[in-house]
Amino acid sequence: MMAAMTPQPVSSIKNLGPAFEAECTRAGIASAEALRALGADRAYAQLLAHGTRPHFIGYYVLVMALQGRPWNDCQGAEKAALRARFDALKAAQSTAPAEKEKGHAALDAALDAIGVRKRRP
Repeated sequence: MMAAMTPQPVSSIKNLGPAFEAECTRAGIASAEALRALGADRAYAQLLAHGTRPHFIGYYVLVMALQGRPWNDCQGAEKAALRARFDALKAAQSTAPAEKEKGHAALDAALDAIGVRKRRP
């Protein structure tokens, strides 16, 4: 009987370091295997949904890493196509119902309740 394999950390993927791994952990992506299963676009959308600031270089480094390629291997038409995918992911995130807005409303209500902000009529 084979022993269960221990999941590999996200940072075990070449060119993805501890900072990216921390972002993945915050977004609920707990292992390299989970990241690979999601794929670059779904994983990046999940990162954005959990507060990661959109950054094109971070996105294409992720794409290249999941393909086993050097991070700076993306050029020309391929890079332009990745830029279009990134822009679409970013746009989808900005039009998604924002939990942030709910959080801001709750914070505003709490600040109003303790008198830190001027009450709105």
